[in-house]
Amino acid sequence: MEATLATLPLMAFLFGIFDVAFAIFVKNTLMFAVREGVRYAITSQTMAGMGQDMSIKTTIINDTMGLLNTMSPNQNGANQITITYYNPVTLQPVTGVNSNIGGNIVVITASGLSWAWMFPLWRSNAALQMSAASADVMEATPIGGPPAR
Repeated sequence: MEATLATLPLMAFLFGIFDVAFAIFVKNTLMFAVREGVRYAITSQTMAGMGQDMSIKTTIINDTMGLLNTMSPNQNGANQITITYYNPVTLQPVTGVNSNIGGNIVVITASGLSWAWMFPLWRSNAALQMSAASADVMEATPIGGPPAR
C-alpha cells in the first residue's frame, strides 16, 4: 500500500521532468534551425529548382528534424516561416525584386507553433506556444545580381 502511494507522485515527478526537458529540446532545435536558415540566407545560395525564399525554408525544415511540421497547425512548417528584408539605413521593410541584395538585413521568424505537453498531469492542457527569430546582414551581392526570391 505504501509503495503505491509513493510511486504515483514519483512517476508524476519523473514524467514532469521528462516533459519539460523535451520542451526545452524542441525550443533549442527550433532556434538552431532558424539561425541556420539565416546563415544560409546571407550567402545568397539557392537549391536546384527553387528560389531563395523556398531554399531558406527548406533548410529550416530539414534542420528541425520534422518538429516544425509537427508543431504547425496545418502540418506544413513552410507556412509558419516568414522572411523579411530590411533597408539597413531606414530599417524599413524592403519587398520585391532585389530586396535580397547585399547589405540588407534579413530577419527570419518561425511563429504560430504549438507543442502539446506529453504528460499534462498538474498543469493546463493548453499547448505551449513557441516561436524563434534570427537576423543578420546579407553578404555582398553575387556577380549577376541576387537570386530570385
